[in-house]
Amino acid sequence: MDFKQYWNQIHEKQEEVNSLISSYWSSFSNMWHWQFWVVTFLLIVPLLLLFFTVDRKRIFEIFFFGYTVHMLWTYIDIALSRNGYFTHKYFLTPLLPNALNMTASVLPVGFLLLYQYCTNKNKNFYLYTILLSAVFAFGFATIEKYIGFVEFRIGTTQFHLFIIDVGIAYIACWVTKLLLKVRGKNNNWNRELNLNNPFKKKAR
Repeated sequence: MDFKQYWNQIHEKQEEVNSLISSYWSSFSNMWHWQFWVVTFLLIVPLLLLFFTVDRKRIFEIFFFGYTVHMLWTYIDIALSRNGYFTHKYFLTPLLPNALNMTASVLPVGFLLLYQYCTNKNKNFYLYTILLSAVFAFGFATIEKYIGFVEFRIGTTQFHLFIIDVGIAYIACWVTKLLLKVRGKNNNWNRELNLNNPFKKKAR
């Protein structure tokens, strides 16, 4: 099989899979099924909660942290589902990632608000992250499994989700701290440039 034949076959298989997923969604996961509304609830409610609770004085920092969690979890979930390790059986639409309600809402908002609380109240973020990750992995994911929303396969367990949650939250925290450090240095450089600028107009 040559280069072009490989890609022709890949496109054919993708079209078959996409058609199969769309057919499944129409039969079991569209708006006429209660599971669809649970997924919708999990997408909208955390975002509404975030709107009313986010610290607007630190909104850039807080949202950057949440966005980092969202991106990391989205990529990891795509890899897990594509290789058959972890499957979300109900989703909003076949056009978007199956775990959109979790990776774009529940998990980012949960860890984002935890980060905000810990940094505002001077609490141990690393310890609280372990506790929240345990709630998500051993509590929430177990309930999802019990009611048939997710499926663990090929040896994947809630413990693996727990490790991923902790790792992603820690990485998001470190990246955010690095961003704040770089931004602080840039602000200092800008102030120095303004002070040393011979063309700067003097205040009257």
